[in-house]
Amino acid sequence: MARSVRPGTLRRLMRWWPPFRGAGVRVQEIADDWGHLRVRLRLGRWNRNWFGTQFGGSLYAMCDPFWALMLVQRLGRGYVVWDKSAEIEYVSPGRGDVFAEFTLSEERVAEIRAAAEGGEKVLPWFACTVVAADGTVVARVRKQVYVRRQPSQPGRTSPDS
Repeated sequence: MARSVRPGTLRRLMRWWPPFRGAGVRVQEIADDWGHLRVRLRLGRWNRNWFGTQFGGSLYAMCDPFWALMLVQRLGRGYVVWDKSAEIEYVSPGRGDVFAEFTLSEERVAEIRAAAEGGEKVLPWFACTVVAADGTVVARVRKQVYVRRQPSQPGRTSPDS
């Protein structure tokens, strides 16, 4: 069961998390209610590819954990949340810093909560766009998240069940 984390605490932790630190990923803001999050990826020596643009793995990494993190915080106790699947479409080269924003509405959270109410697994998709400072689309990322109500009996629920 995930524990509740304050947005400011997560921002500080993510600053020192090795995969983000090495890649140049920085969480810029997290709304107090976990409904919105903004991330920046700086172009630097450690994430530049052979062509001098953003490395594709870093573009994906900057978007990887956030839908699941936001959802587990918004759903609260009693839910299992895992990343299930992902897709990325590279649209144009990232020649400088790039940004991604994630918005999770209360309506979407309520829809997922209702779908999982009977104990069934729910597999919602979420999307975000990675953009350059001038608004140019660099990549489109889709993530599928596994959600299920925590079983009341002892035991473990995983995405394979």
